Amino acid sequence: MASTNKRLGKYVDPRTDFGWKFYFGREENKVLLIEFLNSLFVGEKIINDLKYKAVEHDGDQEDMRRVVFDLLCIGDDGEHFIVEMQQLFQEFFKDRAVYYTSRLINKQLARGKKGNDYHLPEVYFIGILEFNMDGDNKGIPSRNTDRPYFYDVVLCDKYTHEIFYDKLGYKFVSLPVFNKNPKELFTVMDQWLYLLKHLSTMDKLPSFLDKRIFGLIFEVGEIGKLTEEDLMSYEASLKHKRDAESVFNSALRSGYTKGKTEGRAQGKVEGRVEGRAEGERKKAIETALNLKKMDIPVEKISKATGLTIEEVEKL
Repeated sequence: MASTNKRLGKYVDPRTDFGWKFYFGREENKVLLIEFLNSLFVGEKIINDLKYKAVEHDGDQEDMRRVVFDLLCIGDDGEHFIVEMQQLFQEFFKDRAVYYTSRLINKQLARGKKGNDYHLPEVYFIGILEFNMDGDNKGIPSRNTDRPYFYDVVLCDKYTHEIFYDKLGYKFVSLPVFNKNPKELFTVMDQWLYLLKHLSTMDKLPSFLDKRIFGLIFEVGEIGKLTEEDLMSYEASLKHKRDAESVFNSALRSGYTKGKTEGRAQGKVEGRVEGRAEGERKKAIETALNLKKMDIPVEKISKATGLTIEEVEKL
């Protein structure tokens, strides 16, 4: 067993690639994944069991940071449905989500099968987002005011809002937007999201989390219980996460600085242009006044100065 490392904290961070697979990707811990998924479906589905399916990465770049769970879920009434769950990062995430579900649906059709048998199983995509989804909405504010961190997306008619196809759904959780404190955790999903966001900084199971659901995480997640091999993998994964966050934050700061610099430069240019225009107008008014004193016709003054006839008459 690895010894406890104060620099790493007490518990494995679930927001690392290693941590995500450690808690949710192991057969012996699948009860955790079942509980988490049930909290997202909120009674829409009740998962009694699930099976991990082999995941293919065809068409994906090898260096793309992705943790994928391809799951065959079994409901409480014996129904079967498919869930693909991933951690997603900002670039083209909507396109990726649609692409992955399309690929998943296509796999359900038997190759070479004749006829028109397009009866498909239900497919759901779960995306755990490490960014604010509203930032992708081109300034359109979120209508989900009660739970701005959770998006439950279905295919529906844009006018009647009636569901057009009830066998395809997307559920997105935006962790950075989830900012509830312990007193505001009224649902099991809220407790899960709080845990995902703060587990790496905790030193024990807090009393406001349901011990029956979350006790196993605190039992298996202690860094001091990791094997040397797992500890090395976790440290590498944690470094990868911190490096990625550092790059992202640097890009934000760079964009902010660039924006301020460009804004100042633009302001100076606009100021000079406005200043020149104001100066030229003052000269035109002075010239018009002198010409009026000489009893020059208003029409000729207007032509000479560029002022309108009405402006000259008011002088």
